[in-house]
Amino acid sequence: MYFDQIPTVPTADELLDRSFRRAAKKMREKENKKHADEDFVRAITQATHDKLVSIIQGFPVFEELPPFYRDLCDIIFGMDNIKINLGMIGWAAKNVKGVGGSISRGMRRADTQVERKRAVARIASIVHRADDALHYLNDMRNVLRKLPIVNDGEFTIVVAGYPNVGKSSFIRLVSSAEPEIASYPFTTKGIIVGHKNVERRKKVQFIDTPGLLDRPVDERNAIERQSLNALVYVADLVLFVIDASEHCGYSVEDQIKLREEIEKLVHVPMITVVNKSDVKKMDDYMNMSTVSGEGVEEVLQKLMDMRLEIIADEEVDIRSELPVPDKKRRGGRWEDTDED
Repeated sequence: MYFDQIPTVPTADELLDRSFRRAAKKMREKENKKHADEDFVRAITQATHDKLVSIIQGFPVFEELPPFYRDLCDIIFGMDNIKINLGMIGWAAKNVKGVGGSISRGMRRADTQVERKRAVARIASIVHRADDALHYLNDMRNVLRKLPIVNDGEFTIVVAGYPNVGKSSFIRLVSSAEPEIASYPFTTKGIIVGHKNVERRKKVQFIDTPGLLDRPVDERNAIERQSLNALVYVADLVLFVIDASEHCGYSVEDQIKLREEIEKLVHVPMITVVNKSDVKKMDDYMNMSTVSGEGVEEVLQKLMDMRLEIIADEEVDIRSELPVPDKKRRGGRWEDTDED
């Protein structure tokens, strides 16, 4: 996973405290005390600089993430905000090294005790200027570690539709494992990922997307944009769920209009199913009820059949990709083919 190894980001005070303790320990181990103050400044400069750099290195290069995760980070945090806060840590690291190095180089010609205090104060001031960025990055780290794991190698069915049509209920019924649920700050609902074991130890990945509303893309909130992100980047097959009873709060006409919009958006097959058939059914569609269980297995089987068809279409006979040789093998040697 891209985010589960990101270490905790300390506050400015925590970072400085660790750096001071590390520098003090290094000085206690030093036998030659002749240039103790100068060496202390160098030690605290190096320790503070290295920790700031390690914070930056603890995060992935966001531009190099797979599109699904890159856009998800942009939706939740804003890529500009990420760059600004990481950039602030880089600024602090650069200035700590510059200030500490400059002061330590001039200490042999000045009052070392005074210069030592000045160096500590300057370094502490620089780190405290980055304190807001440190807090931001630690909050971001805590969210990133909870993002759902979406495996590129698994066949992925994205379940879409208006809010409250029964998407999550369907996934809970058909997934063999407990769904992984991730809730993000600034949103009321996140993506749910569930898995189902299929043949030869393979798994099918179900993704329940937050509800979409039929409105222009630029008017959609962060929750809806997460849905679009999953539909565009990870779906191999889309299951669109309609609530014919309209108990979800939206008309069937609006739901069908949203389905038509998604059909234009994605480039993978889509199956439409009507949920809450225990209340109302619709002709010309598969009907199911995630409350009574009616039709759920039939819908699941349809999805599995579609999966096999899609996989079969994607398989390529490697022999058809090989060039046709213009030579043939005779007696252990390749000879030109006689075309006359």
